[in-house]
Amino acid sequence: MADLCLLFDSDGTLVDSEVLLADAMVSTLPRYGLPFTTERYLNEFRGIRFLNIVRVLEAVHGEMEAEPLRQMESEMRALLEEHMKVRLTSMPGIPEALMALSGYPCGVVSNGPERKVRLALESTRLARFFDGHIFSAYTLGVWKPDPRIYRLAAEQMGFSPSRCVVIDDAIVGVQAGLDAGMHVIHFAHHEDGLGTPPGALRMRHARELPGLVAQISQHISAQG
Repeated sequence: MADLCLLFDSDGTLVDSEVLLADAMVSTLPRYGLPFTTERYLNEFRGIRFLNIVRVLEAVHGEMEAEPLRQMESEMRALLEEHMKVRLTSMPGIPEALMALSGYPCGVVSNGPERKVRLALESTRLARFFDGHIFSAYTLGVWKPDPRIYRLAAEQMGFSPSRCVVIDDAIVGVQAGLDAGMHVIHFAHHEDGLGTPPGALRMRHARELPGLVAQISQHISAQG
């Protein structure tokens, strides 16, 4: 087994939360003058920082004042937590894949707040696979697609980028991993029309993950 660290995205990779997030935004943003749909989130904004989504909408519908913006985000996140506590599930095949990969150190690297990531892992009983290794953009101060988010996580896990495997469903995360100089597996369980960037391996179901990690491990071992 190669000396590898596995760095997982959370939303849409470990947990099936993308539709829940979209639902919370659809229920909240229009009340503050920002029309929004589930389809638009899934097709255009998957994995993107919430504030950046708001900025795109503001460019069309007008800029919000700081206090309404704060209140809107607070309401959206509270509603999302309610959805997660009741409706959140892990992605199909992820618990089994994590069990098969339990010999590797694993971390979660997310554009979401740490509170949200911890709730997701606890609600789906996946927290046991990560030993507290959670890296939130809100804590690190850098968001995907900036590669520094994955480099900082790798550094804190004690691994060089070349010894890290990123598993991410969103193109912003895939690109961040590639630009960080890491091995990347694109969890392409959804069709967003963007394809898989060159340099990343493509995975359609989590059952493929142990085999792909073994392939990367063998490649690294062959290189010495």
